[in-house]
Amino acid sequence: HVHHVPLSRLSRRDRLLAVTPLASSLERRDAMVFYYTTSEGYMMYMGRDKFENEDLIRYGWPEDVWFHVDNFSSAHVYLRMERGMTLDDLSEETIQECAVMVKANSIEGSKQKRVDVVYTRWKNLHKTPAMDVGAVGFKDSSRVRTTTAEKNNAIVNELNRTREERSPDLEAEQAERAAEWRREQKRKKQEEAQREKEERRRREEEKKLRTYEGLVDNEEQKTYNDEHGASEDQSAAVAYEDDFM
Repeated sequence: HVHHVPLSRLSRRDRLLAVTPLASSLERRDAMVFYYTTSEGYMMYMGRDKFENEDLIRYGWPEDVWFHVDNFSSAHVYLRMERGMTLDDLSEETIQECAVMVKANSIEGSKQKRVDVVYTRWKNLHKTPAMDVGAVGFKDSSRVRTTTAEKNNAIVNELNRTREERSPDLEAEQAERAAEWRREQKRKKQEEAQREKEERRRREEEKKLRTYEGLVDNEEQKTYNDEHGASEDQSAAVAYEDDFM
């Protein structure tokens, strides 16, 4: 679960931020997202603050994996997998890089020797209007996985060397990916329909072939019987085979 810090423990500024309605992306033109490249070439990203977290929760992609320190407030770190991948396809190295980065970006978590880090696919995140800014739940808790992270400056420093700061139009990027996803689904359905059509044609051809072979066999048998005078019990055919053998 995501840790909720009591308002009494927040500064006056943060208390105001916590109860102020989230401004729209259009109103907040200074939105900033930090992008990193992992050692295996995946894109990792996180928001500058909880308001960017809110946008990232809303405008993720199906390939995104969300990471958060368990039981402590922390940044929301996302990893963008390649299309068609599942969590099982992620290497332990990549998972550790994300876990170490999210630990380093947790005020309380960074002070701990070791922390638990939860991660799940973006599409498993659940957000309701009643939740605090930046807070999130899960649609299915059984799909949330846990790993551990310890302080590792080498990993953090290596990732920071790849950092880029951008102000993306997250809504437009998601809309483009959604349109592409719909095209992919349409193409898959068309391919499946074509495969089913070809399978039906193949079965029909096999049925026709079996019927044709049956007709040919019957015709050959009739011709054979006529030539050798076989009776209904095929006795003449049996006698012919006996002579031949």
